[in-house]
Amino acid sequence: MLVKDIMNPNVQTIDKGATVQEAARRMGKFSIGCLIVTSGKRVTGILTERDIMRRVVSDAKDPSETKVNDVMSDEVILIEPDMTVDDAAELMMDKKVKKLPVVKDNQLIGIVTVTDICMASPKIIEKLGEMLLLPKKGGERPVAG
Repeated sequence: MLVKDIMNPNVQTIDKGATVQEAARRMGKFSIGCLIVTSGKRVTGILTERDIMRRVVSDAKDPSETKVNDVMSDEVILIEPDMTVDDAAELMMDKKVKKLPVVKDNQLIGIVTVTDICMASPKIIEKLGEMLLLPKKGGERPVAG
C-alpha cells in the first residue's frame, strides 16, 4: 500500500506570519493537532499543539502577539506519495514524529498521520505491539522507552 492511498489531501495550512492565536483557532475549528506552514504551496515548517504548549504557553508568551514563524518547527520531514506505508511508518518511528506532509514536485499535496497509518494497516499495529509487549528470547520483556 502506498502513502497516496491513505493520505489526507485536505491539509490545513497557515502562513508563517500569522499569529499563534490564529493558528490555535484554526486547529480548534478543524479539530486537528497541527498546521503545515507554507509559502505558496511550498512547505516551510510545521506547527503542532506541542510547539504551542512548549514555546508559547510554558514561556508565558502572548499568543496574539507571537508569530507562527517564531515557534514552528522548521525541520520538517517530507515524504513522497509513492512511498510505501510501511516505509512511512518506519520513518515516523525512526524520527519520532507523528505527522508527515506529502509533497510532489515540491508542492504540498497531503498529510499522513500515525492514526492514518494505523487505520490503514493493522499489521503495523501488530508489529509495534510485538516489538513493545512480547518477551524477548530468554523470557525478558523489552524495556519501554
